[in-house]
Parts: sequence; C-alpha cells; structure tokens
Amino acid sequence: MLDILVGFVAELRQLGLPVSVSEEVDAAEAMAQLPLEDRQAIKSALGATLVKSANHWRAFDTAFEVYFSIRGAQFLLDGEATPLGEQDGRAEPAPDGQHPEGFGGTETATAEEIAAMVIRALRDGDQLLLSAIARLAVARYAAMEPGRPVGGTYYLYRTLRHLDLEGALARLVAEARARASGELDDEHPGGAVLRGRRPGQLTALEERLLEDEYNTRIEQLKTEIEAEIRRRLVADRGAEALARSLRRPLPEDVDFMHATREELVAMRKAVQPLTRKLATRLARKRRHLRRGALDFRSTMRHSLSYGGVPVEPRFKHPNQAKPEIWVIADVSGSVASFARFTLHLVHAISSQFSRVRSFVFIDGIDEVTGIFERSETVAEAIQKVNLEADVVWADGHSDYGHALTVFYERFGDEIGQKASILLLGDARNNYHAAQAWVIRELRHRARRVFWLNPEPRAYWGSGDSIVEQYTQHCDAAYECRNLRQLEAFVEHLS
Repeated sequence: MLDILVGFVAELRQLGLPVSVSEEVDAAEAMAQLPLEDRQAIKSALGATLVKSANHWRAFDTAFEVYFSIRGAQFLLDGEATPLGEQDGRAEPAPDGQHPEGFGGTETATAEEIAAMVIRALRDGDQLLLSAIARLAVARYAAMEPGRPVGGTYYLYRTLRHLDLEGALARLVAEARARASGELDDEHPGGAVLRGRRPGQLTALEERLLEDEYNTRIEQLKTEIEAEIRRRLVADRGAEALARSLRRPLPEDVDFMHATREELVAMRKAVQPLTRKLATRLARKRRHLRRGALDFRSTMRHSLSYGGVPVEPRFKHPNQAKPEIWVIADVSGSVASFARFTLHLVHAISSQFSRVRSFVFIDGIDEVTGIFERSETVAEAIQKVNLEADVVWADGHSDYGHALTVFYERFGDEIGQKASILLLGDARNNYHAAQAWVIRELRHRARRVFWLNPEPRAYWGSGDSIVEQYTQHCDAAYECRNLRQLEAFVEHLS
C-alpha cells in the first residue's frame, strides 16, 4: 500500500500539484485508519489531504483511477495485479457464488445473451449485474492485446460499439410505452418499470423521466467499462506508464497559444480564485514593503518609557505609491486568448494599482478602459471588448508599427513617471515597419516598460517576429505562455 501511495504522490507532483511531505504523511495516516476495500473512502481521504484547489481535482481524479484501479484490499496490500492475458474471459460471480439468474456460465455467453443481460440490468438498475456485464463485455469485445500501446479510448469505443446501448435504450422505452398502453401484462419483465399504473399513453413528462433514468444507468455501465479497461491496462503496462500516457497539464500550466476549447473553459474557471489569491498576496507584500530603514531617533525617544532600553525598534515608513498600469494588447489571431486572460487578471486586481488604462490593437488601436469601467464584471467587459473595440485600420493583419505610432501620437503626452507599461503580443508584424523608436520614447517617459510574449523564447526573432527590436528598449521581456507564468509576472510588477 505504501509503495502505491508513494507512486501516486509522485505522479501528482509531476502533474504540478503542490504536495508537501507533511501532507503525504497525513495521507498515509488517513489510509491506515480506513478499510482498504472501501475505495470511495480512500479517494475522499486522499482528496482531503492532498488537493488544495478545485481546479486540480480532475488531475487528481485521473491519477487516482490509475493508481487505485484494481479493486480489493488484497491488491492494495500486495501491490500486484493479475496479468492481462489471465483476465480475459473471466467474469466475477455474484456475491452468493452464482452466475446471474437465467444466463448460465458467463464465460460462454453469446452476443444475444449479453444483450439480454444489458437490457435486464438497465431495466432493473442492478449494480452487481452492471459490473459483471462490464467485465464480460471488455473481455469479449475490447480485444485487448498485451503490450500494445493503444489508449483506453480505443478499447472503450470497440466495446460500446458491440453493446449498442442506443438500441437498448430505444427498446426499453418501447417496452415502457407498450406496458403503459396495456399491450404488456405485469408478468412481462418490461412491466416492472410501470407496474401499478393504469393503462394509457405515457405523458411526455413520464417518458422524459424514464429516458433520464435509463440514461443514468447507461452512464453507470460506461463508467464500469472504463474502470475495467483501466484496470486491465494497469495490469499490463503498470500504473506509471499508464499515468504518463494520460497526463494532462493543470489549467494554470496550459499554453495560451494551443489551448483547446475545453482547456480554455478550465482556465477561465481558474482565473477567479487566482485573482483573489494574487490580490491578497500583493496587498500583504505592499504592507511589508512599507517598513523601511531603522529610525534611530524615534527608537531612542520611545526607549525612555523603558528606562532607556530600546525594546521597540522604530522604522521609517517610505511612501509606497501604487503603480499606474497601461496595458497595450495585441488581440489578433492566436494571441487573443493571451491578451484576454492578461486583461482579465490585471483588471480583476486593479485595486492594487492607482490606475489601469487598457488599449487593444490589430493594425488600428482603441482604448477600452471605459468598457471595463461600465461593465459589472471583468468577464462581461472582455466580451464587450471583442464586440465593440475598433482595432482594424486597413486589412486586419497585425501592424505593430502603425498601432504603436498612433498610440504615441494620441496618448504619449499623458504618460508620466508613475506609469508602468505592459506590451502584450508576439511581435509578428507581417513584415511591416517596426517603428521601434516609439518604445524608446515610451521608456523615456514611463517608469518601466515590460514586454510579455506568449511564444516560447526560442521562437523570438524567427520569421516575421521583430520582438528583439522592441525589447532592446524595454526594462525586461518575459515569456508568458500560461497562467502560472502570468501570475509570477504580475506579482513581480507590484
């Protein structure tokens, strides 16, 4: 059991979850107090001791299903699994040692008998039979080959294709309609669902509720099949190898430039708690920075009340002015996601800055500060920016030179020494003029100028990227490919 837990925690750390040694000890202690055959209790205990963010639960869940996929206390004690080749064709009997009623030995069940078992299990909601069907169906239909590097999704598709669960659902609903209209008597297996109901047609609501119930049971069967496939893959390849193949980055580590739609949704959910944590951290950091050098005269003056002993040192408190932030963001193409998340993060913690002004551009540039001020939430403001901002001047292809020149002509005189300027983009300029002198002039006027680039640093300066012409006039240039890197930069900014 201890070896499994150690491997499981190592996988969580590899995924990026912050798990300390003390938390690992707490998890081991929790497992020692629980019955090892109670898999759900083990999962809840490990989740309570090892997971600190709801955004990390999905990664934890996947790793748990791999490392604790083999059921039973004996596996947890021994750490061994039955080889894949020895599992095929087996189906565990019911608790009383008998096979499911009416189907004889499941090892030799035909396709028609398996289909009948599926109908019966879905109709009655028999959890034990659903588990038995999952094991039998995977053994018969998945055709899993030892050592073959194929993902579990492939085997799941093959199994479900043979079971035809959509056809089973249609048959169950048809039986329910026949029973409701009196075509089936109470002795028919399909009559059990609506037994006691007066003959007549099913109402739309009744049929919908019935379909929902059957769909819930179908999802339970799919879950059992997935678990069975996962158990067999772990037995064949080992938990570590399977975990590597299933490993997915945490929301805060997903690359802005290559995020899928599902990953973008997860990142949006992660932004809100991130902004709250970051705002609290920045406020605490600002309070600590207010303590300056030792004020010797004040310390000696207050020591008189202690007989001349300087018990309470006194410090000077320099005036720590909040920075003023100007954000200039490229919202074209693939960098648009990066710009949206940066704008979201900066405006969500705007209380930590004296002022935030935002500009977006493609080949034209537009100020969108007013949109954020008029919107109730930052998310709503981001949507309005996408719809209302006037960012196209000519052909709608990125032209940093023109956009920055217009910005300097219109707003350059308003930039003072309190301003920190954030330039967001990959600086892929479609071979237009760079106009890098604008960045040089902004650096002379502003307190600091930073460039944030969502591309890997190795790609900077390749192709039509002219980022190096701009960053030579900046205080610093940062690679910001994900929320974790963006969080680190914003914390540094204050």
